[in-house]
Amino acid sequence: MATLVILRHGESVANRDNIFTGWNDVPLTAKGRQQARAAGQLVAQTGLQFGALHTSMLQRAIVTSNIVLEAIDQLYIPEYKSWRLNERHYGALRGKNKAKVREQVGDKQIKIWRRSFKTVPPLLDHITQDQRYDKFGPHIEPLGESLEMAYHRLMPYWVDQIAPRLLDGHNQLIVAHGSTLRALIKYLDGVADADISKVEVANGEPIQYDFDDRLNVLRKLIL
Repeated sequence: MATLVILRHGESVANRDNIFTGWNDVPLTAKGRQQARAAGQLVAQTGLQFGALHTSMLQRAIVTSNIVLEAIDQLYIPEYKSWRLNERHYGALRGKNKAKVREQVGDKQIKIWRRSFKTVPPLLDHITQDQRYDKFGPHIEPLGESLEMAYHRLMPYWVDQIAPRLLDGHNQLIVAHGSTLRALIKYLDGVADADISKVEVANGEPIQYDFDDRLNVLRKLIL
């Protein structure tokens, strides 16, 4: 038996300002840091000892991770950063105010872009080079992603890096983003494509999964 705790980063400046973010690297707000500390205190109350922490390559998740590890007194555990845990890429929408986009395209279209599983947002014209991804080869950063594409990006990391550790009985902690955690919840909970739009992941709200020795979910608990 092993336990997985997943956590969306604390509030970022883009969350505060109602901006499509995606792979843009934005910092936490003061509120976001407070949410991370509060989340860490909730995780600490479980008494869980983690074998490793997994996070994205974006600072809002990395900083949240470090605040949480400090709160649970486990800064010494291995910490792995992967582009596969990055937020879904919102393409040409990123950096735009959601309310202004809603005024332009209407509630129905913006809901489809944000919550549907298969719909791809408007794509970027070109990829902005970012040196943090250079070592992974060309074309790592997409021009835009549906949630389905983010799901398929995420799952190899689950299969290769997280599931084996859980199967070995080592508790794991993931600190990532709303869309990638929705994608993981879709897998863990067996959520249908048509129902994923109903799944929400709040900033700073830890979710605990307890598994049996074959990674069947025994219990899901929002801390």
